[in-house]
Amino acid sequence: MDVRDLRKIYTRDSIKLTVLDGLSLQVTEGEFVALMGPSGSGKTTLLNLIAGIDRPTSGEVFVGDVPVHTLSEGQMAAWRGRNLGIIFQFFQLLPSLSIVENVMLPMDFCNMYAPRERRDRAMQLLALVDMAEQANKLPSAVSGGQQQRVAIARALANDPPILVADEPTGNLNSQTAESVFRMFERLVEQGKTILMVTHDQDLAKRVTRTVIIADGEVIDEYLARALPALSEAQLIWATHNIETRGYAPGQEILHEGEPADNFYIITRGQVEVMLRQPSGSEIVVATMGVGQYFGEIELLHGSANIATIRAGANTGVEVIALDPNEFNHLVTESPTTQAEIDRVAHQRVEENTAARQEEEEVVAHA
Repeated sequence: MDVRDLRKIYTRDSIKLTVLDGLSLQVTEGEFVALMGPSGSGKTTLLNLIAGIDRPTSGEVFVGDVPVHTLSEGQMAAWRGRNLGIIFQFFQLLPSLSIVENVMLPMDFCNMYAPRERRDRAMQLLALVDMAEQANKLPSAVSGGQQQRVAIARALANDPPILVADEPTGNLNSQTAESVFRMFERLVEQGKTILMVTHDQDLAKRVTRTVIIADGEVIDEYLARALPALSEAQLIWATHNIETRGYAPGQEILHEGEPADNFYIITRGQVEVMLRQPSGSEIVVATMGVGQYFGEIELLHGSANIATIRAGANTGVEVIALDPNEFNHLVTESPTTQAEIDRVAHQRVEENTAARQEEEEVVAHA
């Protein structure tokens, strides 16, 4: 799935509202991606554009090799019915059809499965979401949470390779939400791709990847988590200015005593923090992992690197980096962020000093 420079502008009474502003996103086959962000940030609009329910003002939407943004309404309906399962926030069940008939509807529409097989398949899917006993009732006769489970079964009717879900667990109690989420995890294990809007931080921690949207743009999730005091505008600005880098296992990133170069946030793997002893040997004083940052001490205080940082010997590391000017711009614009980074930096200086003193005492008594 490849969304390129997507813009969506709604016009009402001569007033233009930009919901998506040049958003780009790639989702790999078999990923389970959570879309997060504040209300009104454009998450549901993005799902609707990917599903062909709405049309972009500009930009492109490719699902596999299909240019969804170019399909006619008839082509779109046929493609969507066979390739995409949609779970709406407010169910969208047809009120005049029974629950089992609602699940059969996508099969009827796309002529999937033999007619005599469709009811049996619908019942199997309803059993999967614990709704088989309600199969002959109308949607109005069951609760909102139960209707959501039916909507999930309907989305699976044609065994689509991709599911898009708008708050699929938002109307479910915690036990049912957990069972639905586990079902999603099993579907991903079977090769399906899932793109899910959610506000549930706990569920978002369990997906393959989290994509955060603010003001119609994708912001870097690691920036948002490492520097939570930044405003949406600051996060968008920083996302536009970061550089992604990779380092092989054991490769040096910073060298003790040399001028500081960048502010780094770890996005994959680990780094080792090394201090040089008077004897010339080095000791590992800390290991840092995903979401942690380094390089801030030197940039805040205008000093040389106080330690050597190497990519993990077994893992290597991927990072995002901000150069000194970009880093200084951010902390100047956000005093709260500067205060928090300064607190972490002070704590690390104390830890490094204590580790060096401890090692010197060991050597002295050897």
